Amino acid sequence: MQSLKHQVDRFFLLSQNGTDIPTEIRAGLATFLTASYIIFVQPAVLSESGMDFGAVMTATCLSAALGCLIMGLWANYPIALAPGMGINFYFTYTVVIGQGIPWEKALGAVFCSGIILIVLTVMRVREYMLNLIPDSLKSGIAAGIGLFITFIGFVQGGLVVENPGTLVKLGSLKSLPVLFTLSGLVLIAVLLQRKVKGAILIGMLMLTLSGLPLGLVSYHGLVSLPPAMGPTFMKMDVMGALDLGLVTVILVFVFVDLFDTAGTLVGVSQQAGLLKQGKLPRATRAFMPDAVATTAGATLGTSTVVCYIESSTGVAEGGRTGLTAVVVAVLFLLALFLSPVAQMIGGGYTLETGRTFYPITAPVLIIVGCLMASNLTRIDWAKWDEALPAFLTVVGMPLTYSIADGMALGFITYPFMKILSGKAVHPVMILIAVLFLTRYVMLPG
Repeated sequence: MQSLKHQVDRFFLLSQNGTDIPTEIRAGLATFLTASYIIFVQPAVLSESGMDFGAVMTATCLSAALGCLIMGLWANYPIALAPGMGINFYFTYTVVIGQGIPWEKALGAVFCSGIILIVLTVMRVREYMLNLIPDSLKSGIAAGIGLFITFIGFVQGGLVVENPGTLVKLGSLKSLPVLFTLSGLVLIAVLLQRKVKGAILIGMLMLTLSGLPLGLVSYHGLVSLPPAMGPTFMKMDVMGALDLGLVTVILVFVFVDLFDTAGTLVGVSQQAGLLKQGKLPRATRAFMPDAVATTAGATLGTSTVVCYIESSTGVAEGGRTGLTAVVVAVLFLLALFLSPVAQMIGGGYTLETGRTFYPITAPVLIIVGCLMASNLTRIDWAKWDEALPAFLTVVGMPLTYSIADGMALGFITYPFMKILSGKAVHPVMILIAVLFLTRYVMLPG
């Protein structure tokens, strides 16, 4: 037993990173619980395009597990992967429903984007671009992801709701999900203040048990057989996707994955203290999991796989190595058989109006957002050519509901501010700004 423990410690460099096996397991469980909603949301979204709900669910779990295993065993980072939110809506509502493209061809486009990402990773283009990001923008990305996560938590907990006149407004403080979210927020914050080990995970479990008698959490059983994957397996139409009409779609898939993953890697790594002199060690290895998992996911029957910002929950719980990601991978595989349990915690609470809240995970997202917002202190606010691009990145992510779009505001502004201030700027930063601008020209609508 001691020998196995030593081997695990040596393989994942646990002691070197100031962590241990119990901490990594807790971190992996916390990350999975906050990300488990994708198991049910992904098939719900993609089924609108005509794809089989059960098959997509199985493909989602398998592709997520594959990405997490590569990230954990090869790159050794505590970052989880799964099919991305946002890009799945683009897949269904813009590409398939909006443009009338069969989902088989859309999957083919996802497959092609994965191949392109693998090539860019092998050529170290993605690592080169990541290392060029200025420290001010890296801090802005980390803080922006924190505010983005917080906003998601506010929405999922019902603290913020849409308003026709002002876009958003405060939700009803008389609502049970809202009151539960606020109570959970205070509970986890107090546990953190008292430095309770496993505070976030303990808080989530306490909230789950408290939600059962209140009807906020529904017991669905423990075990079920995984749905068959036949309806979507190997159904992607690659040749159809290479049609000139889908080149734009392929490039959009590439672009969103490229910068969503870069943003998440920077933000989560900065939060975990894993950046060395502003650079991410083993960056090429860290970029490979999403590329491979996206290609495999299209083969299995799901949309683009990305690094998940919910990984910051596990980092907040103490996760520092790939063992955290391996734990998440195992849990995604177990979810194929324990989906009722995952649904109980991450499935949400639906009102009669049809609105769904997530009062168990919402407080956790807000707490993690607060932790990541500390990166704002790293920005030199006295230098406008550094502060403004970082600020636009910070506010852009939650206000556009997109990591990539928030990054775009900062990356487009940065070279302009430098040039107009009479300072030199790296040509690649100018190229990235042009790429962002090109993306918006290419996007339909």
